[in-house]
Amino acid sequence: MPDQHPTEHLVLNPATEELIATVPATPPDEVDAAVARAVRAQVRWAATAPADRARLLRRFAAVVDQHREELAELEVREAGHPIGNARWEAGNVRDLLEYAAGGVERLNGAQIPVPAGLNVTFHEPLGVVGVIVPWNFPMPIAGWATAPALAAGNAVVLKPAETTPLTALRLAQLALESGLPEHLFQVLPGAGPVAGAALVDHPDVAKIVFTGSTTVGKQVMARCAGQVKRVTLELGGKSPNIVFADADVEVAALAAPMAFLDNTGQDCCARTRILVQRSVYERFMELLEPAVLGVTVGDPADPATAVGPLISAAQRERVRSHVPEDAPAAIRGEAPSGKGFWYPATVLTGLAPDAPEVTEEIFGPVAVVLPFEDEADAVRLANATSYGLAGSLWTRDVGRAIRVSRAVAAGNLSVNSHSSVRYWTPFGGFKGSGLGRELGPDALTAFTETKNVFISTEESRP
Repeated sequence: MPDQHPTEHLVLNPATEELIATVPATPPDEVDAAVARAVRAQVRWAATAPADRARLLRRFAAVVDQHREELAELEVREAGHPIGNARWEAGNVRDLLEYAAGGVERLNGAQIPVPAGLNVTFHEPLGVVGVIVPWNFPMPIAGWATAPALAAGNAVVLKPAETTPLTALRLAQLALESGLPEHLFQVLPGAGPVAGAALVDHPDVAKIVFTGSTTVGKQVMARCAGQVKRVTLELGGKSPNIVFADADVEVAALAAPMAFLDNTGQDCCARTRILVQRSVYERFMELLEPAVLGVTVGDPADPATAVGPLISAAQRERVRSHVPEDAPAAIRGEAPSGKGFWYPATVLTGLAPDAPEVTEEIFGPVAVVLPFEDEADAVRLANATSYGLAGSLWTRDVGRAIRVSRAVAAGNLSVNSHSSVRYWTPFGGFKGSGLGRELGPDALTAFTETKNVFISTEESRP
């Protein structure tokens, strides 16, 4: 039977369907060769003085900053992100590198009091880290793992998504231009079942960082288990946006649209389940409709655009399959006609709490609104999903904010805000949303082994 996997990938502009690049697909033997090169580069990198590693990472950050507009424009073309978002994403890569560089010389072990000796711990680099990046945020998520892994003394082999390899490839070029050692950071475009599987299965890859669907994440975890290989998984989400009656309902309604429309809903943290206390439900819906319809959808290169296209025709069909024409839509926005993978903002109401549209990740500009009765009912509905990545709650009651935050099973919660990601705070999910944490002050230690050393101080006897 002939090989069904492509030898190259076509990169299309999601807004125009224009072919912008043809990128060769990496076969398994090239993955093997890249890992072998990474092993050699990592040994030299780990032996480099911490101050010199930090200096090189800061130089990499500076070079990224110099090319920020170029990277942003590339992200617009390959991922369809609005230019304002893309500029933030390029800046986020710079910030991640600078933040990680600051941790190189502070990757401290501990001195633990013990009898009859001295006990110290060391954070040793793992070796080669494999990073598998999704198409929804290809540039910043590449930085989430790469920056701390390099800072901790590891080499990185990164496989971008088939549809969005260009920013990752450019970052690898900029790493070399900034003076990072050759082969320390390599990017291998290719199909997940080919290049991705080869990276996951390679015995010299010490850890896999995977961001993507829960289905594929389970497969990655199973493959890593055979080698007892470390893994960090950032998977799907179906995050709640809980609006209590005592909240500033006007502000909550105005903030709700971009909580599920940002990146055209292609965001694991998207607040796609809007839970509103029944006594303010009607008022909230009155305010939500003009807020949703007022969001600017259009050309991603236009600074006024807030929402662009979906990534591909396949993703558009996936969203359509979740939202049939007769779906109970309370709000339907507009989207450009003609070329491009456009889908209108859609808000569904009147659904049962266990309906697929309520419980399953759609990964598009679609939200559902459900009423709730009281605090206990809100928590029950918020937790009635297999996911647990993010969520928001709106209330003026500080005690309620703390109680509900503790009760909702999710890794990242915001009160009177929809902010989920800051590079200086930890990020990750509960339940089916993943395993492990990224970002934050402990990001570097996630790419190390803790080694314990005991030194006896007892007097030796003949």
